[in-house]
Amino acid sequence: MADQPITYRDSGVDIDTMNEAVLQMRDHVRQTYTPEVLTDIGSFGGIFALDWKSYDDPVLVSSIDGVGTKLKVAIMAGKHDTVGTDLVNHCVNDILVQGARPLFFMDYFATGKLNASIVVDVVKGLANGCKAAGCALLGGETAEMPGMYSEDDYDLAGCIVGVVDRNKIVDGTSIQAGDAVVGLGSSGLHTNGFSLARKVLFEEAGLSVHSTPDELNGKTIGDTLLQPHRCYAKAVLPLLEELPVKGMAHITGGGFYENIPRILPVDCSVTLDRRLWTPPAIFEMIQKLGNVPEPEMYRTFNMGIGYILIMEQAAAMEAIARLTTAGEVAGLIGEVHRGVHEVDII
Repeated sequence: MADQPITYRDSGVDIDTMNEAVLQMRDHVRQTYTPEVLTDIGSFGGIFALDWKSYDDPVLVSSIDGVGTKLKVAIMAGKHDTVGTDLVNHCVNDILVQGARPLFFMDYFATGKLNASIVVDVVKGLANGCKAAGCALLGGETAEMPGMYSEDDYDLAGCIVGVVDRNKIVDGTSIQAGDAVVGLGSSGLHTNGFSLARKVLFEEAGLSVHSTPDELNGKTIGDTLLQPHRCYAKAVLPLLEELPVKGMAHITGGGFYENIPRILPVDCSVTLDRRLWTPPAIFEMIQKLGNVPEPEMYRTFNMGIGYILIMEQAAAMEAIARLTTAGEVAGLIGEVHRGVHEVDII
């Protein structure tokens, strides 16, 4: 039996710090609220009133994901205000692939010892991503879990819900040989491949987040790796109303080889011409310093292409022009042909 009374704080969980963090993040969260949000921060459940009359036959689309070991880079750099944006943008892009507009987002933050300033920075990034995408940060969970995580570590995951009319779902079923593949430029690694990147850059090459190699033109390794995951919804959603897009893919974990076949009919393959775009310098650094085989690079990273659209050749150039006007770096990067449901990179 303990000689002195033991409190929850003595076990490593500080409710007062949690409450202070909630107060500090309240304004960031409220700035994301749309007219459909009927509850405030702190409610047991978030309530969202969708205007069903705005749709003919609405279908909800949801996805859940995490930031992965990019969080380790954020911790190393002491910079936590962008990983929330990474998470939102990643999830928005995942449901965008099927033509869905984001409605609301919910997050889960877990740590060994709660640092109010860190969690508020993370939530600020979440809110910034939600505001930019036009969706509400409807709720979340902040968990202090001593013994499960070290004091300096945290994890971050999130779930998004969006909507699309049934007759506007983009599913790739109409893709056929001769269709064009349009690529949209990435902002860097986005949120994938960081275990390999950290091993090569920090463990093998001995660099730090503060290193400024010549290849990065004055930027630090940390700033380069923490560049937020690009969100494509603002440019792509209007395009879907104007041009016949047959299929889309978000180039995330698994790179080109795993993600593009997810939308292809079984009798189709895609050939990409890597001479048609230039990957950001960070990818060449990783490949050179780690002696990483080229197929491994294209299976692990996005190599400068964060999102692809597949459509008829006649519509591709118009799509590229519209996407460029919308602020994206867009270009023709390949073609669909009859094959065995795979991706060839030449």
